[in-house]
Amino acid sequence: MKKLRAAALRLVLCALCAICAAAGPPRGGLFVLSAPSGTGKSTLAKRLVREVPGLTFAVSHTTRAPRPGEREGVDYFFVDDARFDAMLIRGEFMEWVRIYGHRYGLSREWMERRLAAGQDLLLDLDTSGARILRRAGPVVTVFLLPPSAGELARRLRGRGSETAEQLELRLGQARRELARYPEYDYLVVNDSQDRAFQELRAIVLAARARRNRRDAAAREILAGF
Repeated sequence: MKKLRAAALRLVLCALCAICAAAGPPRGGLFVLSAPSGTGKSTLAKRLVREVPGLTFAVSHTTRAPRPGEREGVDYFFVDDARFDAMLIRGEFMEWVRIYGHRYGLSREWMERRLAAGQDLLLDLDTSGARILRRAGPVVTVFLLPPSAGELARRLRGRGSETAEQLELRLGQARRELARYPEYDYLVVNDSQDRAFQELRAIVLAARARRNRRDAAAREILAGF
């Protein structure tokens, strides 16, 4: 009887493995990185995509004009207000937000194609966008913290591109964003870029080792016994 049960189990496992193989690679995961302006989020996000294989930066549509060095389809998809409105009416955005007079949106279809192909996507979102995405489905969220309020003010002041009034607005916005840190899965303090990068990399690798991501591989191995 035990041999019959074992044989039946092997048949079931082999059938499951065949289904998984036919379905293509395991589905990719979503990683959200949020941080107040001046925390170093963009620098760390670019390094993650550059140095962690299989991680792709999610490209948003935006109504703002390209900045020097930005490339179409790499940094953003640049569209006018009419195009953005049309996509919004058709429900093509997974989430969208207005920041400093410009709109940003993540294409549902663009993201779905890449996730279905097994790609992991890194999203640079503010706290409102992260909250919307959490409601849409499974996502790993990380909040990047500055070492202190004083250090964040020093970094913003060091840009030399903002008036004292604008600096106060930025710091006020930073405080409101920081107050929402309990909503996130992980917190990383960017007091050292290398250390912050290693922590972010570890989070991505650990998420890839979750049972749901490795389930098909585990069943295939088990079926070989």
